Amino acid sequence: MGIRRRLWASAAAPLALALLAATGCDSTSDAAARPTAAQSTSGAPATPVARVCARPAAGPATAPAGAVTVDPAVVGDLAAKTKSSPPNTTFWLRPGRHRLDPDRYAQVIPKEGDRYLGAPGAVLDGGKTNQYAFGGTAAHVTLRYLTVQGFVAPQNEGVVNHDSADGWVIEHATIQDNAAAGLMAGSRQQVRASCLRDNGQYGMNAYKPEGRISGLVVEGNEITGNNTGDWERRKPGCGCTGGVKFWAVNGADVRGNWVHDNRGTGLWADTNDNDFRIEDNVLEANDGAALIYEASYNAVIRKNTIRRNNWVEGRRYADREDSFPLATLYLSESGGEPRIPARTDEIEIYRNVLENNWNGITLWENADRFCNSPANTSSGDCTLLVRHPDRCVRPAIASAPLYADCRWKTQRVDIHDNRFVLDKSVVDCTVKCDRMAVLANYGTYPDWSPYQGERVAEAITGRQRNRWHDNVYVGPWKFVAHDPSQVLDFGQWQGTPYQQDAGSTFRARDGG
Repeated sequence: MGIRRRLWASAAAPLALALLAATGCDSTSDAAARPTAAQSTSGAPATPVARVCARPAAGPATAPAGAVTVDPAVVGDLAAKTKSSPPNTTFWLRPGRHRLDPDRYAQVIPKEGDRYLGAPGAVLDGGKTNQYAFGGTAAHVTLRYLTVQGFVAPQNEGVVNHDSADGWVIEHATIQDNAAAGLMAGSRQQVRASCLRDNGQYGMNAYKPEGRISGLVVEGNEITGNNTGDWERRKPGCGCTGGVKFWAVNGADVRGNWVHDNRGTGLWADTNDNDFRIEDNVLEANDGAALIYEASYNAVIRKNTIRRNNWVEGRRYADREDSFPLATLYLSESGGEPRIPARTDEIEIYRNVLENNWNGITLWENADRFCNSPANTSSGDCTLLVRHPDRCVRPAIASAPLYADCRWKTQRVDIHDNRFVLDKSVVDCTVKCDRMAVLANYGTYPDWSPYQGERVAEAITGRQRNRWHDNVYVGPWKFVAHDPSQVLDFGQWQGTPYQQDAGSTFRARDGG
């Protein structure tokens, strides 16, 4: 699981844009799910769009008609009343600190259609004892206006919707200071206008042990400070952190979120995700990449503001003299695939603003990573075109159709009408923070691989329909093509044989 192929370092870009006046919205209404922000001239939001942690919406001060009232003075009252009530019950949690029984496995097991509403000041606290807050497989459960904190789920597990049940709605919630993931996800789950803050591993882990997640909506949330456990240092190469991590999700809308100051990657889609729309977000000041799209398919990434990301991880790679352009927007073995149904048959990246990040966009394909290869870090997984790893073996893998279909390919990526700005004095770097790249490694492994040598590097660079065009560059940008050794200026990047960025403009800054 995870991104664990060989990586190298990256840098990003600053910008100066005319901003429009911000438009206000009522944070206590459903409109808070899609707050309006000032827009840059590209259409991307110029100011954070979801400042919900500092001013969470208040829940009902009195119990709604027919609701079951939950008393914080009675330990275990919420779990007990849920157990004794029929499905489709509304529970209203009084103000105060609610506790479960002091057993590590004590948790609330909702019934289908149950609704949990927190009064102003209602907190469900695990006391660093309980592992899970809400579990079970009941569908269509709703949580609103409730703070959930202090739970200690094990690594890779989650506190709210622990069992990834379908159809849950989480709105105006604060899920904070928990171990592992604050929230898991099921199909058709909606997470709106919520604060996912300071959780030990992920704000949300969209993962099901069996099957795939579909129809996920993540909208208008503030996702900040997650991975307090610093898992990538504790388990190097685990690929197990992020503000949000998506695994095998088929159809997701991720819009209007403020994803910032996470220790590691902001948003990370990893292994057989498909049909994503990532739009109108502000992604800023994350230690690693703002967005990684890995071993996945078909996405639209548009109108996002991406600034001051990857300073920590990019600098770490540069300091050890690693030449890889570890990017702020990083596509690894991911591309458009018309044979897989989605709302698009490519990865289109447009009308984004990238400002003062450590590196820009890197399109990468590991020649040694394919289905059934020992170098495939998503071990046990195969591509969505093959699905069964035992088909990707000699001699069949060396011929059509398996030669193509056993690979996750970085192909059909269209990058246009973006603005890339870099001021090295802001990023505080002198080298290796200024790269835009399309490249692969020299294939060597395993010894039966049909992708050895420069085959993949030549394909990703020249034959897989990856192109930049009609972009604006401000700053001392450099470009990497084919492999890390090929560092180009703008003229070489536009010229033969690469012929990238037709219709784009480039203006270097003084002192670059």
